[in-house]
Amino acid sequence: MNNKILFFILLMLIISFSAQSQGNATVLKLSEQIENEVIQLRRHFHQYPELSNREFNTAKKIAEELRKLGLKVDTGMAVTGVIGVLEGGKPGPTIGLRADTDGLPVTERTPIDFASKEKSEYLGSEVGVMHACGHDTHVAMLLGAAKVLSQMKNEISGTIVFVFQPAEEGAPPGEEGGAKLLIKEGLIEKYGIDVMFGQHISSAVPVNNITYKPGGTMAAADRFVIKVNGKQTHGSRPWGGVDPIVTAAYIITGLQTIVSRQIDLTNEAAVISVGKISGGVRNNIIPEEVEMVGTIRTLDVKMQDQIHEKIKFMAEHIAASQGATVDVEIVKGVPVTFNSIELTREMLPTLFETAGEDYVRVVPATTGAEDFSFYAEKVPSLFYFLGGRPQNVDEDQAFPHHTPDFFIDESGFLLGVRTLCNLAIDYGNNNK
Repeated sequence: MNNKILFFILLMLIISFSAQSQGNATVLKLSEQIENEVIQLRRHFHQYPELSNREFNTAKKIAEELRKLGLKVDTGMAVTGVIGVLEGGKPGPTIGLRADTDGLPVTERTPIDFASKEKSEYLGSEVGVMHACGHDTHVAMLLGAAKVLSQMKNEISGTIVFVFQPAEEGAPPGEEGGAKLLIKEGLIEKYGIDVMFGQHISSAVPVNNITYKPGGTMAAADRFVIKVNGKQTHGSRPWGGVDPIVTAAYIITGLQTIVSRQIDLTNEAAVISVGKISGGVRNNIIPEEVEMVGTIRTLDVKMQDQIHEKIKFMAEHIAASQGATVDVEIVKGVPVTFNSIELTREMLPTLFETAGEDYVRVVPATTGAEDFSFYAEKVPSLFYFLGGRPQNVDEDQAFPHHTPDFFIDESGFLLGVRTLCNLAIDYGNNNK
């Protein structure tokens, strides 16, 4: 290679690294100044959670905070969504940063002073409401990032779109919501978003650590309903009918062999679980029908299609062997959350510089699901996990997400704010 060309490349790399380091240093300084404010915001949202598609006060508070920063604010998309727009001082791409805003129908029992005492209605029953998955922390950290980046407006290349998305946990029956509805309503096209970044707090990952996986990082989540049609008879004379309960038991057992015996698990993991069985009215009546409802988790689209076909085939043939029939319905829900290989590779230096290379690691995919996947179907995206487990708590002692004792260490919020800021700044500078 020509020495002049080599010198020029090295010079540009040095300039680029220097600019990135300087930008990250500014982010660190500004984020440290607002760390306590981010914690207080988190405590407010934690104390007053709202269920999916009912995040009215949450949305109002988010919009107020964004308007204080002088950002353009849009409300009303996907029912209670809030969008903030920051136009940088330099030309560049449009970068989306996402946080989810809804709580869960869980009654909190943590000992913290700001524990939720909120009540609401869910599926016709009164329930407690809790941020038992950390969405309160996501909102607070993204607001913190907006506060930092708004002070660096002139240095930012491109436009940053802050997406505060409701209903990640799923809209109530009969309603639409979440990322799917935002996409349907034209979020990506309306704001011209080129790329999306999202982070999720984890009670299992040590505080001040980041984990990620290129490619499929969270599973597709599909729902199936199998209705077994038998023939009702007296419980003392089972030969006088067709027993849908026994048939259902055979089907449940058979379904487990799909994953263990019929799918190549060296490719990706998969799960088939039956979560609900309904049938029968009393002890001495063999009923006419039984209904089973379950979930399918897959990390590969080809495997997903194969499993759908095999569930239908197995249920029909097992039922036929017992003299019964089945109606099988499989509804695709949330797709695989896919991290762009190229984008992950591009932004890895940013993660290393922000958290420290020893605190960023690749992890296996999880069979949990996330509706951030709908953004990743539209534009290159990166979704990663931020540590929220106190350093003095062992992983097997950390309370899982979606439980009444779920707990997050607030000392990790500073890293969350910095990471969101640096991803936006560095991507903009890399793609002017």
